[in-house]
Amino acid sequence: MIEIEDKVLSREIFEKKFVCDLSACKGACCVEGSSGAPLSEEEVNILENIYDEVKPFLTKKGIKAIEKQGTWVIDADGDHTTPLVAEEKECAYTIFENGMALCGIEKAWKEGATQFRKPISCHLYPIRTRKYAKFEALNYDVWHLCKPACACGEKLEVPVYKFLKEALIRKYGAEFYKMVEAAAKEIKKIKSENP
Repeated sequence: MIEIEDKVLSREIFEKKFVCDLSACKGACCVEGSSGAPLSEEEVNILENIYDEVKPFLTKKGIKAIEKQGTWVIDADGDHTTPLVAEEKECAYTIFENGMALCGIEKAWKEGATQFRKPISCHLYPIRTRKYAKFEALNYDVWHLCKPACACGEKLEVPVYKFLKEALIRKYGAEFYKMVEAAAKEIKKIKSENP
């Protein structure tokens, strides 16, 4: 584990390779799973406030699910998440283009309809975060759906933290990311000195 400020990062974030390969996975992370994307308290309010701006970008069944369940739900674990179209089905904010599942919120953001890009849990994946009393843990999450992303990352030699540079800066700021880069250099140096 690597400590940076009040964050504890798993070594896999520095050592594992990862680059999303939408041509291979077709955006399966938006479709698979037993609950929607985890949301922070702040994001719950944001989704309520931007729904009218995002709605034109969503599918009919996504809109129906949101208007029935709300812009967010509490899942079986008691966490705030995005609603699903149906049990074990896609996130209600999922859209489909050219055979790929994509985020309707992000599409609205790209089109300038909202300033909110998408839930940070989606942007940070495959990192999952958890807050504790004295620190926040950042862990690398392994999901079989992401085997193509791992293979692509290996081929391109891109570690998780580099792939997630934009998301990490969005969540924690540029100074934090500079410390992540410094930690990565230190880890690489130690590995080269102790093969």
